[in-house]
Amino acid sequence: MAPEVDVEGRRLKLSNLDKVLFPETGFTKGHVIDYYTRVAPAVLPHLRGRALTLKRYPNGVEGHFFYEKQKPSLAPEWVRTEKIEAGDRMIDFVLCDDLATLVWLANLADLELHPSLALAKDPDRPTVIAFDLDPGPPAGLPECRRVALLLRDTLAHIGLECFPKSSGSKGMQVYVPLNTPVTYDDTKPFAHALAQLLEREHGDLIVSRMKKSLRTGKVFIDWSQNDRHKTTVAVYSLRAREPATVSTPLTWDEVEDDDCKLMFETHELLDRVAEHGDLFEPVLKLEQRLPKL
Repeated sequence: MAPEVDVEGRRLKLSNLDKVLFPETGFTKGHVIDYYTRVAPAVLPHLRGRALTLKRYPNGVEGHFFYEKQKPSLAPEWVRTEKIEAGDRMIDFVLCDDLATLVWLANLADLELHPSLALAKDPDRPTVIAFDLDPGPPAGLPECRRVALLLRDTLAHIGLECFPKSSGSKGMQVYVPLNTPVTYDDTKPFAHALAQLLEREHGDLIVSRMKKSLRTGKVFIDWSQNDRHKTTVAVYSLRAREPATVSTPLTWDEVEDDDCKLMFETHELLDRVAEHGDLFEPVLKLEQRLPKL
């Protein structure tokens, strides 16, 4: 019988807690729920009020997965949602605003959390610019470090501060907080132009074009994430890979130091949060205006 728990006054039935979702490490659904419960104070501010795309792995990371934008039909009535136009239809997106919703999502084996770059109440106005650094083998994290630092220095030259995080997978992301009135019609061309500039200056390391055959041994700066219909994995989100790694906020000192690790598992991430707090908190608060390129 599925146990029923009380989460901040909400009743939830949890199922299959012993089901192994990460076979190499024996990481179960119960472990997933425990991790998201413990990291909730750090992750919830980065999810609150944003349309969420679910990425569900009902049979674990080695099984079939699927994306889900429409609120699941059996969602509890207290799960907050927002209807947002997507193409020619309206989608009722889940908003993960509280611990109960986060636990409910974890119980659905929604291993990865993919929020919009905009708040759901104003879906055409992103609060950040995201640069997704995707290495083409044999390039890897060392090359991503170099590109992240080039991005940081270029952005600093035009008066913008940015913040790095690991993707929890093979790459990194760099976020530029804005939190000022702007649209994707502003942020996407800006990100594209910056990626093109860095490709011109560092063509041996960087590519800004989509064609996959151009990426071998280089880092693709994916500027296209800055779009109403795209999402980027949330900071503190699990990644569906072995072992159970997490998209982790980093310091620039760590990125500069080639000996510092950039990949962290759940227990390591929780230790970092206990020691440093939320290193990504400025992304929610720092107000910056986008200059004209």
